[in-house]
Amino acid sequence: MDISETTRSAFTAILANKMRSFLTILGIVIGVTSVILLISLVVGLQTFITNQIQGLGSNLLFVIPGRLGGARSPGGVQANRLEFSDAVSLRSKLGSEAQVSAVIQRTATLKFGNKTDKGAAVFGVEANYPKIISIKLAEGRFFKESEVQSVRKVAVIGQTVRKNLFGSSQVIGQAVDVAGLKYTVIGISAPRGSTFGIDQDNSIILPFPAAQRQFGINRLNTIYISAKGADNVKPVQEKAVKVLKKRLTEDDFTIQSQEQTLSTISQITSVLTLALGGVAAISLIVGGIGIMNIMLVTVAERTREIGLRKALGARPKDIRSQFLIEAVVLSGLGGIIGIILGIIISFIIGRFFTTTVPLWSVALSFGFSMLVGIIFGVTPAIRAAKLDPIQALRYE
Repeated sequence: MDISETTRSAFTAILANKMRSFLTILGIVIGVTSVILLISLVVGLQTFITNQIQGLGSNLLFVIPGRLGGARSPGGVQANRLEFSDAVSLRSKLGSEAQVSAVIQRTATLKFGNKTDKGAAVFGVEANYPKIISIKLAEGRFFKESEVQSVRKVAVIGQTVRKNLFGSSQVIGQAVDVAGLKYTVIGISAPRGSTFGIDQDNSIILPFPAAQRQFGINRLNTIYISAKGADNVKPVQEKAVKVLKKRLTEDDFTIQSQEQTLSTISQITSVLTLALGGVAAISLIVGGIGIMNIMLVTVAERTREIGLRKALGARPKDIRSQFLIEAVVLSGLGGIIGIILGIIISFIIGRFFTTTVPLWSVALSFGFSMLVGIIFGVTPAIRAAKLDPIQALRYE
């Protein structure tokens, strides 16, 4: 019996038991869909964060409290010792080599008239903040150095704050209540969108001294440093470390460059990809076990058929090939359906979260599904091939 006849017999057997075939491939479909979906979410997350960080500029440095992987307090949290004086020292020592801005962040309830915006992000920054972080304004302007120094209560709001509090009415010049104090709106930032359910436009930016005084904050969330050029990032980072070490220890702060941040994110997402991909692969293995079990049952049910085919001249390798082809076809069909479903679901989720389906994930999923079919189809195929034709014909 040639391979074409064996293949035709395998397809005939699959079509003769449609419900059984459907249940057999279902496990593979679920496994492949899970692999595609989870990988697309993780790769999408990495792509989004990478684009966001790269959009800030290749010459940006972040000073954050505590050392990554450093010593922690008894409560398990690294103490924050960053102060405004540290930003002042950095600005003084770095001079024309870089721009420096201290940043504090809190959440607060915003009010205007009888309208309320709960849980808005409040940022306290310095006047040179737009020179460090690219902020596009839809209307108005950013606050000036003189307004910062005089602790003027002015603000730049996001698009969501505008919508929630003002609707379509005039905004510039209006006074918005920030946790009990009035701030005059002088600018509206351009739309920034949502990041995994967090609305970036539900925010308000205040002058640093005004925010610090209102919320009584003595510690900084971040210090942004923008080197004069991409080639100066390393020297500026080394110099900044020396400046901060005059007051702080190595465990009190971390200075991350864009390159280091992207490397850290890449490592984290790679681990997530492997972990989630491994979890999803378990579904494929379970599906493979299902294929093996159902194929073993099929061998038992078709014992007389196998005996008859052997009596008519079918060789053991023909019987073995037929059952192996059946298993591979079922797993391959499950892989194709799973890939299609995974891409469709990923596309739908992509409307709410960033998703990316890399080509390698499709190839990996399909290849693994085929491998599962081969591995778990071998045992039933060998068992069918070993059946004695005389005993098979007598089987009831």
